[in-house]
Amino acid sequence: MKKEELARLEAYLRKTFGTKNLTVRARPKKNDSAEVYIGDDFTAVLYREDEDGEVSYQFQMAILDMDLEEA
Repeated sequence: MKKEELARLEAYLRKTFGTKNLTVRARPKKNDSAEVYIGDDFTAVLYREDEDGEVSYQFQMAILDMDLEEA
């Protein structure tokens, strides 16, 4: 993904999740996805889908059982 696209996604996710501490970073050697961080913590992978000229994004976040115990 290009820098402009990453910046647009970052702005959208910051607004959606209500935090300025969220960053969207390019993945090494991958052009179809990016990594999402809150602070220094890896949070999710964001995949770019381009089907028949229609672009959409898939936000994939894993939640570990041990993380639920801390909540």
